[in-house]
Amino acid sequence: MQKINEKISLIEDALAELADNKSDCHLCPRKCHVNRHKGEEGFCRVGSLPVVSNSCLHFGEEPCLSGYYDYEKNLSTGSSLSGSGTVFFAGCNLRCIFCQNYQISWQIHGSAVSPEKLASVFLFLQEKKALNINLVTPTHVIIPILEALKRSFARGLGIPVVYNTSAYDSYETILRLAGIVDIYLPDFKYIRKDTASRYSNAPDYPERAAEVIKEMYRQVGDLEIDDEGNAKKGLTIRHLILPGCKEESCEILEWIATNLSTQVCLSLMSQFHPCNNVPDEIKRGISKEEYNGVLSKAEELGFENAYIQPYQFNSKDHLLPDFNKDDPFSWDEK
Repeated sequence: MQKINEKISLIEDALAELADNKSDCHLCPRKCHVNRHKGEEGFCRVGSLPVVSNSCLHFGEEPCLSGYYDYEKNLSTGSSLSGSGTVFFAGCNLRCIFCQNYQISWQIHGSAVSPEKLASVFLFLQEKKALNINLVTPTHVIIPILEALKRSFARGLGIPVVYNTSAYDSYETILRLAGIVDIYLPDFKYIRKDTASRYSNAPDYPERAAEVIKEMYRQVGDLEIDDEGNAKKGLTIRHLILPGCKEESCEILEWIATNLSTQVCLSLMSQFHPCNNVPDEIKRGISKEEYNGVLSKAEELGFENAYIQPYQFNSKDHLLPDFNKDDPFSWDEK
């Protein structure tokens, strides 16, 4: 109970510190300065209320977050809890041109919800035995999320909170989340300004991501796993390997090893699939040579904790969602 009270107190402090963003939004590096209180929308295309595209027990995350699921038998294995309690928020302050979730990041698919309703969503996921509350793309709506978390903790929320972000975050915003977020799950997408500019219109992404990932690591440290294999606290850095960007991927791994530690948990992702409006230069999957090159670099640098996606996927891997469905991660075998 003491820990819950401490979190509620930290949330109240964070809300007070971030309050001016309601009328002058600078929650992320875009610094649109829109008045969300009046319903104005910034780059993220979302106003004062969060837009929820979907909430579900999701089994497509890293195993320490979603547990282990046997799709052949249609049951979870291992822990009595299973599935990441994932809440997908529409809108995005980065909006990569290759985003596989473009239906929500670009097209804003979903419904606006109040903090009261969002709190009920969190608690419902906990009742469904979720391992955690996984906030996907939360930065631009962090104020109502914090309001919902405050209500949720007061009503018995007791599972870890995951901050699942592109890492195009404001240092000041992430600083306010110390002690509230248990697990940080940032992407590290680019380390070259030209790549970040070309694919996300954010040439300052490398600088901003490096700054906030350092702060996330300071707050929560290396990933902590319980006896059942479930994450309780810590940092995991995701990196999606892009076509033609093997060298940049290797540079990102070098930065992590040099500036953080080779004990940091990595999630190296090979799932890139051309969608939305990708340019011809990346209108393909990654090659086996690109894939193996990045994995070899991680091994060479001495990373010991890594989730590594297989080189090829099929429909059962639930990696290309369709948010026009009630269950975006369902698949129909042909």
